[in-house]
Amino acid sequence: MKQPSLPRRIVVAGGGTAGWMTAAALARTLGPVAQVTLVESEQIGTIGVGESTIPPLVAYNRILGIDEADFMRATQATFKLGINFEHWRVPGESYFHSFGGTGKDHWSAGFQHFWMHGQAQGHDAPYGDYCLELQAAQAGRFSHLPDRMNYAYQLDSGLYAKFLRAMAEGDGTTRIEGRIVAVDLYGTSGDIAALRLDGDRRIEGDLFIDCTGFRALLIEGALHAGYDDWTHWLPCDGAVAVQTASERPPVPYTRAIAHDAGWQWRIPLQHRQGNGIVYCSAFMTPDAALQMLLDSVEGETLVQPNPIRFRTGARRRQWHRNCVAVGLSGGFMEPLESTSIHLIQRAVLRILRMLPAGAISPRDIAEFNDQQMADMEQIRDFLILHYKATDRRDTPFWRHCASMSVPDSLTHRIELFRETGRIFRKNEELFAENSWVQVMMGQGVTPQSYHPVAAKLRPQELEHLLATLREQVSRTVAALPDHGAYIARYCGAQDVAAA
Repeated sequence: MKQPSLPRRIVVAGGGTAGWMTAAALARTLGPVAQVTLVESEQIGTIGVGESTIPPLVAYNRILGIDEADFMRATQATFKLGINFEHWRVPGESYFHSFGGTGKDHWSAGFQHFWMHGQAQGHDAPYGDYCLELQAAQAGRFSHLPDRMNYAYQLDSGLYAKFLRAMAEGDGTTRIEGRIVAVDLYGTSGDIAALRLDGDRRIEGDLFIDCTGFRALLIEGALHAGYDDWTHWLPCDGAVAVQTASERPPVPYTRAIAHDAGWQWRIPLQHRQGNGIVYCSAFMTPDAALQMLLDSVEGETLVQPNPIRFRTGARRRQWHRNCVAVGLSGGFMEPLESTSIHLIQRAVLRILRMLPAGAISPRDIAEFNDQQMADMEQIRDFLILHYKATDRRDTPFWRHCASMSVPDSLTHRIELFRETGRIFRKNEELFAENSWVQVMMGQGVTPQSYHPVAAKLRPQELEHLLATLREQVSRTVAALPDHGAYIARYCGAQDVAAA
């Protein structure tokens, strides 16, 4: 077997969270097997509002051997146990999407079936009373509990990129300051041969990673991979972000607050709070969105508001020829369920799993694209659910969302749950069954029946099961420390300058 020539030249185009997550993972995993070069320009800003994450990032950092306390201290991070959704089903009501399981599943049926049977028998405790993460979040408490507490982070994405840059450069990544002015292609294959930078510089490579954000300079600008626009299902197309001084201790959850034409986020970090508004320009002007945001934020604004325009959708081919799109260049899922950094992570890990030793295999490309698109379509459906399944009819935006057609895959899930209370997780999709259950019920989708196995329990057995599960959650939460106090002891970053 012929040994491929080493090192393989991998060029990452663009920095920010996507670029440095990619470079750090490649350099740490491959070592001398690959020569990693990252090209970025300080003159080009980054979106930099991805402050809320989901639990897979915990595993990603562990794979890279990152010390959690050091990482959290450097990024001014807090813990996150879920998202509180306010005014989504109807104004004045809220529900919580937690990261944990709820109750205790049976192999044949999820806990929701036993809870529904209990409701029919007169047990009126809310579904959330059986979820440790939900109760801990609402009590403002947190601690590391081995194998019992699922969590993510609320962090400063700019500081995370800076943290990863130091790590990547320490592992041998070469950073080149420069602006990409052209992309050279091979005339015969159409592959990328090199990046041309200002100053008449040329960076050659074998594999190119496009982390140039919405511009997609390589995957679209040079290779024309195509884009599927999903704004007919996810109509919000604008956002404004702003940072404010913290007014109170950080809570271990993110808030998603629906408004007349979209929603707002509030994300508490150690040193400040992240705020933003997402809106649909067909129903709200950018000026009105900015004013609504500034009228509702808490604390002194620390920076000028950052306006963002976007089109939710996915690049048709996220690996095309010898170029892979990672991050915003591969597509955009609005930040409602904090999936942006996760999609970067999934793409990077797939690149590492499918990294060619010699010539790039078309089958690797096809498999990568199939898996990435499946991820994005499953996340897309979960996001659409929040808009479609609503009782709101109070504004033109919400009437539009309630009446819009949705993908058949989502219609099937909604109707299956409505009729039977069942949710099935497919393959390695991101959101677990309990995530779908919490959002379905939170948005007002009420099952008409439940699994017959739940009725197997005699009344006293059912009462004992439900009472025991609630007591376990309540007792555990009562013993947890305050989230802010735990942060201060574990990873307090008071000595790190606000960014």
